[in-house]
Amino acid sequence: MLRATSELEFSNEKNTEEISQLASLVLSGDTSTGEKNSTGLPEKTGYPDSVYIMAANIFQGIRFEKSPEKVLIKYGNEPLRSLPESEDESFQRSSYELAFSALKFQDILEAILIDSCIFPSTTIPDHLSSLIIVMLYDFQDRKFQARFLSDNEEPIAEVQEVENLLNSFKIKLAAALARCRIKHDALSIYHILPETVRNQELRASTLPLYAWINTCKISPEEVYYSLKKRGYNKVKSVLHIDDKVFAVDQHCYDVLIFPSHLKNNLLNIDLFKDYKLIFQDKSRSLAVHSVKALLNMDDDILMVNTGSWYTVAHMSILTNNNTSKIFVCGVKSQAKDPDLKNLFTKMGCKNIEILHEAFLNIESKDHRLQKVKVILLLPRCSGLGVSNPVEFILNEHEDTGLLKDFSQGGTSEDKLHILVQQQYEQLTHAMKFTKAQAVVYCTCSVYPEENEGVVKKALEFQDHGIKVQPYSGTHLRQCL
Repeated sequence: MLRATSELEFSNEKNTEEISQLASLVLSGDTSTGEKNSTGLPEKTGYPDSVYIMAANIFQGIRFEKSPEKVLIKYGNEPLRSLPESEDESFQRSSYELAFSALKFQDILEAILIDSCIFPSTTIPDHLSSLIIVMLYDFQDRKFQARFLSDNEEPIAEVQEVENLLNSFKIKLAAALARCRIKHDALSIYHILPETVRNQELRASTLPLYAWINTCKISPEEVYYSLKKRGYNKVKSVLHIDDKVFAVDQHCYDVLIFPSHLKNNLLNIDLFKDYKLIFQDKSRSLAVHSVKALLNMDDDILMVNTGSWYTVAHMSILTNNNTSKIFVCGVKSQAKDPDLKNLFTKMGCKNIEILHEAFLNIESKDHRLQKVKVILLLPRCSGLGVSNPVEFILNEHEDTGLLKDFSQGGTSEDKLHILVQQQYEQLTHAMKFTKAQAVVYCTCSVYPEENEGVVKKALEFQDHGIKVQPYSGTHLRQCL
């Protein structure tokens, strides 16, 4: 149990007035919050208890660890009690977004807890510190107002205890947050973030959504008609448009573009529920279209490090009228096979064959791959070219460590060196498949080392025992 030192007794009216005055000065991301409210979106009311638990466990795994002499708050090593993993996309997205926000403001939130005397004046188990951090971020984001509690949700004891603790200190917390803003001469704590991080978030807020059409289940014209019946108008560009509109992408004929604020509405329509429209980062659509442009009717494809299975499905659908076969390597767990086959069946995919070997362990003379003419290589990369790291992690099954890099605005040199080495090994291995006529190499990185640098070095690759194809130096890098 948490044992908090009680605040002085104030009348409810005075509490509300003081907190409102303090909170009006210090909201996280004041400008963005104000803009959202001005569009008529509802005020923030908090999250279900289970979201806080999942967010705390995510934060615990990616938080910044400080040297022993600088540690003010101890986090412990044990996670909170695990809950059954939810497949609900909105639940997972909320949890990751909350953990990411807490990570960006970790130093500030810790300072507020110290300044407000929650630490060290309370006896708090170390394993609850991550939960306190994520719940404090949300508390100040709500202007220290009460959370809306649903009657349908079963309360979680740890969340209730932390919430009571924060509520008992809310005036001191609001005051500490105001002092923090004044100390940094910032309009809000959002403006204390590094400029690179603020620029990334600004870019993300202005970029649209991309969704590709599953032409095995529906034609583009039928999609346009269905959207029009739901009030969506087709336009040439969706940039800076707040209405219900969509446009066709200029690079990929089967990709539609929507304003980002429409995502929640779109997810509830049958086109998305029935796998007729699929949300995915445009870089993946560019990759599969690049492969399609290089194929003959009976050429096979080898896909490496696909990330999202939607990328495999998109490649399959684009080659639906061919006799091409798509080999996907690196699926280590055979237990996933039934689920994958079920997904591909629902999407209408028929020409996919899963290989359980790692790509580097597959020989170029493998009898299964003798008709492969194009290799699509989507290596693990820093990922800093994507606009929304949370969406990228959820859709492409990426490592949550990406959030740590985004919160700092860059990738460490050591990590970048490891990634570049892995990319080089995979690209040079792909070039050993002498019957392949092309390798499409696609990253979501902004670093030249992972793009031009890797390609240039691979083109200089020589293996005296193997004849290497005379590849040209074209690669695909998409920053979205």
